[in-house]
Amino acid sequence: MSLLMLPALILALAVGAGGAAFALRAARRRPSAPHPERDSRDRLARLLVDEFEAHSNGWFWRTDRDGCLSYLSEKVAAELDAPDAPALGQPLHAVFRMDSASSETERTLGFHLAAHTAFSNYSVRPASRAKLERWWSISGRPITDPAGQFIGFVGSGSDLTESRRADAEITRLALFDGLTGLANRQRLRLSLEQTLSRNSSAHHTSALFLLDLDRFKAVNDTLGHQTGDALLKQVAQRLQRAIGGDGLVGRLGGDEFQVILPNETDRTQLGDLARRVIFDLSQPYTIDGSAISIGCSIGVAIAPEDGHDAETLVRNADLALYAAKGDGRGIHRFFRPEMLAGAQSRKQLEDDLRDALAGNQFFVAYQPVVSTTTERIVGYEALLRWSHPTRGLVSPSDFIPVAEDCGLIESIGEWALRTACLDAAAWPKDVRVAVNVSPIQFANPALPTLVTSALAKSGIAPQRLELEITEGVFLNENAATEQMFKTLKGCGVRLALDDFGTGYSSLGYLKKAPFDKIKIDQSFVRGAAIAGNRNAAIIKAIVSLAETLGMETTAEGVENHDEIALIRDLGCSHIQGYVYGKPARAADVLAQLAAGGGRATASGYRISRSPRTAMLRTAKIQSGEVVGEVRIRNLSTTGAMIDGIDVDAGTGEIEVLIELLEDQMFPATLRWAAEGKAGLEFAENFNMERLTCPSAVQPARKAG
Repeated sequence: MSLLMLPALILALAVGAGGAAFALRAARRRPSAPHPERDSRDRLARLLVDEFEAHSNGWFWRTDRDGCLSYLSEKVAAELDAPDAPALGQPLHAVFRMDSASSETERTLGFHLAAHTAFSNYSVRPASRAKLERWWSISGRPITDPAGQFIGFVGSGSDLTESRRADAEITRLALFDGLTGLANRQRLRLSLEQTLSRNSSAHHTSALFLLDLDRFKAVNDTLGHQTGDALLKQVAQRLQRAIGGDGLVGRLGGDEFQVILPNETDRTQLGDLARRVIFDLSQPYTIDGSAISIGCSIGVAIAPEDGHDAETLVRNADLALYAAKGDGRGIHRFFRPEMLAGAQSRKQLEDDLRDALAGNQFFVAYQPVVSTTTERIVGYEALLRWSHPTRGLVSPSDFIPVAEDCGLIESIGEWALRTACLDAAAWPKDVRVAVNVSPIQFANPALPTLVTSALAKSGIAPQRLELEITEGVFLNENAATEQMFKTLKGCGVRLALDDFGTGYSSLGYLKKAPFDKIKIDQSFVRGAAIAGNRNAAIIKAIVSLAETLGMETTAEGVENHDEIALIRDLGCSHIQGYVYGKPARAADVLAQLAAGGGRATASGYRISRSPRTAMLRTAKIQSGEVVGEVRIRNLSTTGAMIDGIDVDAGTGEIEVLIELLEDQMFPATLRWAAEGKAGLEFAENFNMERLTCPSAVQPARKAG
């Protein structure tokens, strides 16, 4: 007989022949006539019971008519026996108690014993709480003697301990983060739903923090995931200490954490707590001898004003986190309704972008790049433009980041590359075309194939194509980055470093990356020709560096004639900016090249002006002993335009004093006057910040 069949036979064996296993003891106490068949059956029953009890997790029990145990398998009795209180002889419900996790109660077990009714698969534990943590499942039914009189219960049990422990471990794994021991996403969701459900009935409010670690990816990339995991454990410990008993702390995954703060809605206190958390998590860590510094950004949403349900509240906290990261990281932001409006607008822009390529809404505009020595057009930069059917022209600063985030930049970039090469095929063979390549495109191993395909289809020479690459490609610099540079140079194309000086500047990569040109960002060009500006010195340094490395230089954003002269004097090889023309469509480029014979004509202002602030306010003006009143129309650091003044023709320049701040006169020279208006040049640059904080600087000269 297979042991697997024994559980089904337990009660039958126990009751059959008066309960053979238990009747053996009674038979030893009284003489009886030999009965070979019965004796053989009793021996078989005893053998089967002993085998089952010894080699399985099952066991047997029996009570007398009073419900007291008269038999209990030795392996269970050994766990339950106390020196002064053996299990045998005690009431069944005094030895076992119903499992509190069960839907049944202890009275149910007592009820069955009193009512003489069968029960099955009841989960029980030791009645003594001092005993080992064990769980069993027991079943039993009443038995009677040959006369039909109730004589007790007989039953069986099985050990549930390992099963219960396994279930507990599964529950723990299902609700807790395996790395940090914090609550996991599932437990956080359940807790937040319960918190919001309670709040809705009690009119209470709660807060939710979403946290994202800044610069954590760099730790994984440079020191390895094992160090990253150790760092996450320390972050979890600090976060738990900072929050204390005020809320539930959990990890959503990766470097994202969440904190649920029931009944906490005071924005001042929440702001203080967020700043304290950011400060604590931003302190240096030490792991395996390495000092590691990271940051933290936090988004905060408050229920019910920011959401009545868990999904809405988490979404809005996420939007606040996105705003915190966008505003510079290392800060916290509370959710505001305009954040949702911005996200919805961004989502709509993303949806429209997906239709833009198929709908032929993109076009390429070309801005000339001019030689500073010959003033000839040596090339054009291809600039992607989007003409939306209802929005009109959408700024690249608005749609390029969205295209990068939603994965459309590669297909859009490929279209721009192919279009620019095809358009350049109609230009003179000495005119180049420059195409921007995003860091996402640069990281794609298929980029060289796309480049060679575009060249082959257009028929232009490789050296006529210039790929403009920003410093962002060096964020995750590795062997693949170096190999990509080599492969692109192997295609014969030129490489330009775009927007130099505005990103993650490191002079080290200039000697490793085979750039042909450095493009000086327009932020250094703007204002460089104005006296006292340091930008000219910076441009000179960049030009010297480029010349040493054998690279060309292009100054971007040139708008005035005096900037052309300055850039030329500083040694820059090329100029790009509105002074030589705004971006134009392909047909206009052909006309421009034909009309000027390849030469560029400068336009715009001859002299650079400081940025001006428009205003309309009265001010005193004094010339010698004459004092009058004028209106200031606009103001810059170097001068102002005024009206309400009458100057005789041919008077020439006049030295005056003008009241720029209340009761504070500043020396200036009247350079021109016409039709009641005049232009003033200040003797010294005026600090525009004094308009909002006039007491920050001592007055130049008192009126009067």
